[in-house]
Amino acid sequence: MSELPFAYGGAPLRGRLRVEPEDFFVDEQLGFEASGSGEHWLVHIEKRGANTVFVAKQLASFAGVSERDVGYAGMKDRHAVTRQFFSVLAKKGRDTDWTQCAIEGVTVLSAQRHARKIQRGALRGNAFVIRLRDVSGDRELAAQRMAAIAAHGVPNYFGEQRFGHGGGNVDKALAMFAGKRVERAERSILLSAARSEIFNAVLAARVADGSWQRALDGDVFQLDGRNAIFGPEPLSDELHERIVRGDIHPTGPMFGRGELRTTNAVCALETAIFDAHSELCAGLITAGLDHERRSLRLPARDFTCEWNNTDLIARFSLPAGAYATTVLRELVRWD
Repeated sequence: MSELPFAYGGAPLRGRLRVEPEDFFVDEQLGFEASGSGEHWLVHIEKRGANTVFVAKQLASFAGVSERDVGYAGMKDRHAVTRQFFSVLAKKGRDTDWTQCAIEGVTVLSAQRHARKIQRGALRGNAFVIRLRDVSGDRELAAQRMAAIAAHGVPNYFGEQRFGHGGGNVDKALAMFAGKRVERAERSILLSAARSEIFNAVLAARVADGSWQRALDGDVFQLDGRNAIFGPEPLSDELHERIVRGDIHPTGPMFGRGELRTTNAVCALETAIFDAHSELCAGLITAGLDHERRSLRLPARDFTCEWNNTDLIARFSLPAGAYATTVLRELVRWD
């Protein structure tokens, strides 16, 4: 991530991140309520120092069901305090008392009956409260950077978590494409890393030329807050105004099978990057993934920062699939 270009000239501050789990608080926002009836439980938990897969296994064990009967919308950081929802199949003939659920590092906040299993990605977004400790640097420049992030967002890079320890998942994906056998769960992770590497390369090129938040000839656009895309279409004043207002965002490729939708200058840029990552592209096509699009711009909703002596506390909300560290990197370099 440190090698990817910055939107605003690099971070003016330096500090420490995740000194304590409480320094990184995540509140998952599903965007829907429990139905009140059905064959599942919708369990809302708070966890500290525990990863999502571990919690899912423990919930399944407590409820007396299989791990595959537990659903969750997304993986949440282990080195954090996070609030997250799980669906757990209600075992027939058993009335589960969730107040008796005892899992290390986990508190059950509520449990209500629900009609369906939660599917991966089925969330509106996440709200963050992040404390950076022992922060030093140019506070005046940092205030300008905060205003820019609040007004214009940041480049929507996939964060370092996507690429594994030391960024090794891309090399592992190349080995998998060359014939190395991997477990099914790891295969999904490596395919995601391969697509993310290509997307980040396209976005980096557009950050470098300043076009990550403006329309180029041949762009495809995403409606803000929705998965719907449209274009390409002729550039116009109205189109540019919609981008400035944040109604729409230019998109980049999540590589896969199918014809590239962009045209002209954007198609040429993306095709050149595909050629530079030909092994990853060939592997993704063989794996059967279909071409999709992702916004190049990441709005940080309700973005605010406040100082507490030498600590900086940032608050903001992001849509599903976005990374808080992608926002923070424009402001702070951390250890």
